[in-house]
Amino acid sequence: MLNIEDMASYCIKKGFVYRSSDIYGGFAGFFDFGPLGVEMFNSIKTSWWRHFVQSREDMVGLDASIISHPITWQASGHLEGFGDLLLVCLKCKEKVRADHFLKEKLDIVADGLEAGDVNNIVKKNKLCCPKCKSNFKEVDNFNLLFETKVGANEVSKDVAYLRGETAQGIFMNFRQVADTMRLQLPFGIAQFGRCFRNEIAPRNFLFRQREFNIAEFEYFIHPDEKKCPYLTSEIKKIKLQVLDTETQQKGKKTLTDMTIGDLLKKKKLGEWHAYLLAEQYNWFVAIGLNPKNLKLREHMHTELSFYSSATFDFDYAFPFGSDEIAGIANRGQYDLQQHIKFSKKKLALHDEKTNKKVVPRVIEPTFGMERIFLALLYEAYEDDKKRGNIVLKLQPKLAPIKVAVFPLVNKNHEKARKIFDSLKSEFVSTYDKGGSVGRRYARADEQGVPYSVTVDFEEGVTIRNRDSTKQVRVDEKDLVPVLRQLLHSEITFEKAGKKI
Repeated sequence: MLNIEDMASYCIKKGFVYRSSDIYGGFAGFFDFGPLGVEMFNSIKTSWWRHFVQSREDMVGLDASIISHPITWQASGHLEGFGDLLLVCLKCKEKVRADHFLKEKLDIVADGLEAGDVNNIVKKNKLCCPKCKSNFKEVDNFNLLFETKVGANEVSKDVAYLRGETAQGIFMNFRQVADTMRLQLPFGIAQFGRCFRNEIAPRNFLFRQREFNIAEFEYFIHPDEKKCPYLTSEIKKIKLQVLDTETQQKGKKTLTDMTIGDLLKKKKLGEWHAYLLAEQYNWFVAIGLNPKNLKLREHMHTELSFYSSATFDFDYAFPFGSDEIAGIANRGQYDLQQHIKFSKKKLALHDEKTNKKVVPRVIEPTFGMERIFLALLYEAYEDDKKRGNIVLKLQPKLAPIKVAVFPLVNKNHEKARKIFDSLKSEFVSTYDKGGSVGRRYARADEQGVPYSVTVDFEEGVTIRNRDSTKQVRVDEKDLVPVLRQLLHSEITFEKAGKKI
């Protein structure tokens, strides 16, 4: 598998991702999507929104502000509980995140450990600064929220925070959304947006950043409703590779094949939690992630977030190790109860079934979208030795450019431009007349273009399939509908036209 440094180089070279502020040497933890990256990322976003919001009757969307009232983060618990333990070298002042450092050096899960526990582990194992080999100071807590100022007065009351998660905007708007949209439990509110965390040590390219996008939804359920009517027998048969708490407590990483039904029998989670977890998994598979590269890791009690009673991560097998791309937490009534307490507002809903006011409980599926973007690039990347170039085998619906148009020679330019103009209003398309046709095919392969249209002197045009390199001949008048069907997987390539 391509290492992360080479993947970063590929992304920069092909216009998927650039270092932010590159002309000034970059800025750690920040990246910009290039022309191809922004198209691919928008396609992933569209797929997510369609799957989890637009295709469901029980979901609505929201786009809350990045900066909210400072009390938001006091109520949510983030001012007290949203931090990492920081190890600082006594001599060179090198700073490392304690949980990452312990995992790297001792291969232990250190999330959720108290400062005293970390100090004891560091002393017992005689761990020292990775830079100068000196000893560390006693561990400090480091809050991940970015502070900012609002307004012209430089006083403490004007301190605000860039959001560390999108969830709080959903919780604060929960009652208004429910009332204006006339929603009845159960229902979900979804959001896709930027978040900010002042990471101690951003690393592994897009995987750990200080500014990133999260897609998540809060699914609100009556607190007494335990049965999920959507949890079918077919969903219970879905098989996952699971790393459970019992295995982790033994210091092992052995994966066990379990079905959703097995997780329920073992009382690892409730029915609604299980159903929404399965929905996450189904979307991952639908967009092209190989199930063999996915594992479900159960959080141990010591690493649970302050708001969660049960959490699972979906980890992807990256070259730097298997790590989280999504999670799903049982947040219970914690957030709504906290906002009721701090705002003094009534956020309970009238439940028509019981004719009572209730504060719903919440299941929260969360997706790290840049991490999923990176995982999809790894799934798609293939160094084709026979062709002599990279082939990026993204699903057509996720490809940044859907169609490329090539005139065979310069004399075909006028006809090719006419065809390109007929395509670009419906498909993200590119026009390329530079170099040999073979070289243009190679460029399109490296950009992930699924279909290339070559225009020559004959009647009709040739469509080339990126993955197989097979070609079919299509009448010019049929080109748009044929490409539409191909991109929506409504026909196979073999049936798209006359085989060449």
